[in-house]
Amino acid sequence: MSGQTASKLAARDHQMFPVLSAAQIAIASGFAISAPRRFLPGETIFSTGERDVAVWLVLEGGINIYRREGIGGEAPITSHGAGEFTGEVSQLDGRASLAAARAGPSGCLALPFDRIHLRALMVGSADIGEIIMRAMILRRVGLIEEGSSGTILIGAPDNPHLVRLQGFLTRTGYPNLIMDPGVDGEGKSFVEQMALAPGDLPLVVCPDGAILKRPGERELAACLGILPDIASESYDVAIVGAGPAGLAPAVYGASEGLSVLVLDERAMGGQAGASARIENYLGFPTGISGQALAGRALNQALKFGAEIAIPTPVTGLGHDGQCYCLQLSGDQRVRAQTVVIACGAEYRRPALNNIARLEGAGISYWASPVEARLCAGKDIALVGGGNSAGQAIVFLAPQVRRLHLFVRRELEETMSRYLIERISALPNVEIHVGATLVGLEEEECRLSAAIVRIGEAESRFALSHMFLFIGATPHTAWLKECVVVDEKGFVVTGSSKLPFETSLPGVFAIGDVRAGSTKRVAAAVGEGAAAISQIHSYLAGLAAIAKDRLPPLSADRAQMRTSNQNGSKKLTKAHLGPAK
Repeated sequence: MSGQTASKLAARDHQMFPVLSAAQIAIASGFAISAPRRFLPGETIFSTGERDVAVWLVLEGGINIYRREGIGGEAPITSHGAGEFTGEVSQLDGRASLAAARAGPSGCLALPFDRIHLRALMVGSADIGEIIMRAMILRRVGLIEEGSSGTILIGAPDNPHLVRLQGFLTRTGYPNLIMDPGVDGEGKSFVEQMALAPGDLPLVVCPDGAILKRPGERELAACLGILPDIASESYDVAIVGAGPAGLAPAVYGASEGLSVLVLDERAMGGQAGASARIENYLGFPTGISGQALAGRALNQALKFGAEIAIPTPVTGLGHDGQCYCLQLSGDQRVRAQTVVIACGAEYRRPALNNIARLEGAGISYWASPVEARLCAGKDIALVGGGNSAGQAIVFLAPQVRRLHLFVRRELEETMSRYLIERISALPNVEIHVGATLVGLEEEECRLSAAIVRIGEAESRFALSHMFLFIGATPHTAWLKECVVVDEKGFVVTGSSKLPFETSLPGVFAIGDVRAGSTKRVAAAVGEGAAAISQIHSYLAGLAAIAKDRLPPLSADRAQMRTSNQNGSKKLTKAHLGPAK
C-alpha cells in the first residue's frame, strides 16, 4: 500500500471501524437472527473463503480479523471491540469472505446478522445503515489497496491471459496481487515447488487457498464464491446488463420490494465502467471514475436485496407459458415475470486479420489502471474521437512517453469542449486527423507497430499499446430475433402504452441497446428509473393471475421482500428495541 493511500485510510479509521452507541445497539438487536453467542478465546468464528458469513456485532470481549499475506501466510487487519461489527461488502450478498475471524484472548459475546437481517437493519434504520455501508465500502477499499488479501495471480505481468483476469478482478472490485515468477522470490519458489510448465501460467491462488491453472473468468468467479445460486429462483425482474442502465432499475426495483436479478457476462459498469473519469455527470463536480460510479450503484443494489450474477452470459430468451425464461451458459435457466434488456453495446473491432490475436497483448478497448501500468513510459496510440476516447487520453497521457491520437474528423465534431481543451494542454499528445488504421505489426505475439493511412500516404508508428474507442454495435445477438430491432440491430421500444416496452409484453429495453436512446450515463440511469415505474404498471395488470401461475418465493426471497417493504415504511414495534 502506498504511504499516501495508507494515510488516507488511517484518517478514516473512525468510519472504517465505527463504534455503535448503546441506543444503536439496542435498535440493531431487534434485527439479529438469534440471541447473542459466546465464543471461547481463539475460537474460529469464520474462515477465509467461507460463504454466507454472518456479520457479528460485538457486545463483550473482542474479535480479531486476519487477511491473507502472500501465498500461505496470514496477517492481522484489526481487532473489533464492544460496539463494533465485522464484515465488508461480501457479506451483503453471501459471497465468500475475504478475511478470517477468531475470538480475542478473553473470548467474546456477539450478535449475528445474516445477509437478510443485515439488509433489513440497513433499510429500516437509515443512520445505522449509513454507518454500516460506509464502513463496509471503506474496508473493501482497504483490502484492494493492500492487494495481498485477495486473489494472487502468478505469471508475467504482460501475459494476455493474466491481464484479462486482472482486468476482470479489478473491474469487479476484488483485491488482487500479481507475483512475477521471473522477479518475485515467493512466486518463483511456488512455481518451482509445483513443478509448473510455462503453459500452466498464469496460476491463480484464491483467498481460500484453492489453486487454478489458466482459469477463465467464470471459473475464477466460482472459485471466489461470487456466483449466486440462481437456478431454482423466480424473479419479478431479470435485468441483462450491469452498466448504469442495468444497475439503475436494480436499485429502484429492489428498493421498492421487487425481487431483482442482474446478469452480465463480463463485469459491472459496462462501457461507462471503463471510463477513467466522468466529469459531466450530474452531482459530481470533481468527476468520478466509471468504475467507482458503477461500484457505488452495485453496492446500493445489494443493500436493497438485488442479486448480482457476474460473469454469467445470457444466451437466449423464451417463455414457458407462465414466465419468461432466460437461457444461461451451462444449460441453466432463470425465470422472471419481466425482463429488462440493458446489455448495451459491444466494442467495434477494425477488420484486421490479427486484431483478435492481439487483444490483451497490446490491443485494449478500455483504459484502466491495469493497462496504464503496462504502458508507463512507452509510446502508445488511441483510435477514436468521442468523449470516452477523450477521457482515456487525459488519463493515460501523463503516464506515457508519447500518445498518438488517430481520428477521422476534427475533435470539435465529436468531443465535448472541456475534453478538447484539456487534451490541447498535454504536451505529449500528437493528433492525426483524417487517419485510418490499416494494419498491425506484431513481435513475439505482441503489438509492435501500427500502419496508418493519413490522406494518401501510409505511415508506420512503433507502439507498445493501442486503445480502440471507435464506437460499438448493439449487443443483441443473444435475442435471436425474438424482439423487433431496427436496421442497425438496436431494440425498438414504444409499440405499447409503455414507452420502454419492446414488441414482447413485459420485456423492456433501456440504455445504449435501445433504438433512439441518448448515449449518456445520465440518460441510461433515467431510463432505468422510468422502466421500473412501467414494470409496476405491467405487473399490476398481471396481479389477478400471478398467484396462480408463479411458484412461491423461496423463504429467503420472501423474507427479503418483506424486509424491504417494511424498511421503507415505519419501523415495526418489534424492531424499535426496548422502549425508552
